[in-house]
Amino acid sequence: MVKIWHKMHRYQTTHLEQLESESIFIMREVAAQFERPALLFSGGKDSIVMVRIAQKAFRPAKFPFPLVHIDTGHNFEETIVFRDNLAKKLGERLIVRYVQTSIDQGRVTEEKGPNASRNSLQTITLLDAIEELKFDAAFGGARRDEEKARAKERVFSFRDEFGQWDPKNQRPELWNLYNGKIHNGQHIRVFPLSNWTEMDIWQYILKENLEIPEIYFSHRRPCFTRNGMLLPLSEYLPLQSSETAEEMQVRFRTVGDMTCTGAVVSNAKSVADIILEVAAARLTERGGRADDKRSDAALEDRKRAGYF
Repeated sequence: MVKIWHKMHRYQTTHLEQLESESIFIMREVAAQFERPALLFSGGKDSIVMVRIAQKAFRPAKFPFPLVHIDTGHNFEETIVFRDNLAKKLGERLIVRYVQTSIDQGRVTEEKGPNASRNSLQTITLLDAIEELKFDAAFGGARRDEEKARAKERVFSFRDEFGQWDPKNQRPELWNLYNGKIHNGQHIRVFPLSNWTEMDIWQYILKENLEIPEIYFSHRRPCFTRNGMLLPLSEYLPLQSSETAEEMQVRFRTVGDMTCTGAVVSNAKSVADIILEVAAARLTERGGRADDKRSDAALEDRKRAGYF
């Protein structure tokens, strides 16, 4: 049994090393091909792994790009505190742009109704930030096991002058050759975690002993059920007359906008516990996002418009 465990452990380590090496190569390609890249950083587990990859790709030098967060104003407080602390600890530049500013400027209109969310409104704020700061490439943490629309992505995902994505107008990536040539106004979204899965992310976090927001671990929180999802009670998501909240032992698999991010009942107190839960899960991580359930093509429609 000991020999078998060592063989399995070595296979896992080699697998993660291969993924890490590929991601480092992609980040260095971006640094070589683009003048003004940025790393989209939410404070979630995928962007935390991207930051670690960037450290291995460029340290002891500074990152050749800033960290950029598009803040809906409805984020989990634990995530925002973690975001600010990590940027300070790294000594890297953090740029934050707010959906509220886009609302105040009349660039977007706030949704109304019981299921209103600012999540999709991030698109305009993101595209405005890319234009304002002249970014020609932006790292995203999308993985191909998240949702069917993201399985269509290339590693270098071409966006036109309007920031739009057309899955039929993407470039081949044979032999890991990435074409970053663009015209003025166009940009490339880059996904260095394309070949990673949720399980890979958690195993890498365990291997690297990375700090993550407490929201990923089991904790007590008032929640209620709506449309089959367990949602956190907050000032941004008030109860309807037929709903009641109950304090529960939960954690979150993803840390998006509070209005559309579902919780899962859990007793996981460590990363090892989370890995066991993910191994047994029968629902994908994006299955806990209410905004993806608005239609069968909800995420793809948002991506076509310029979403992450």
